[in-house]
Amino acid sequence: MTHHLAGKRVLIVEDDNILAITLAEEFAAEGAKVIGPAATVTDALDVIARTDLDGAIVDINLRGKAAFPVADALADRHIPFVFATGYLVAGHIPVRHADVRRFEKPTAPGVICRALEEAMDDASD
Repeated sequence: MTHHLAGKRVLIVEDDNILAITLAEEFAAEGAKVIGPAATVTDALDVIARTDLDGAIVDINLRGKAAFPVADALADRHIPFVFATGYLVAGHIPVRHADVRRFEKPTAPGVICRALEEAMDDASD
């Protein structure tokens, strides 16, 4: 099986350590180079500013703060991403990110992996 994520630099923006580790293991198994996890908006913005990235998984709520500045920074750099969240936030997603795929936790890490892979493929077309 071809691993389309092989060698891709994927940022995990997640404040739940267990979920971050689970996602990191899934992406590493697919051959991706995992960056992070970044558990706060500030940490994520710092990583985005100084690291070449191919994609990202973004938790919408990071220690009580909305992660939309993280999504904005990724979008500004044309880095594909998907949202993963434990909250029902469909009505709270800014219009500028309305088309970003989002998954409510718990979602199998493999599903999130495939979704990010698709977003990255779409961005390269």
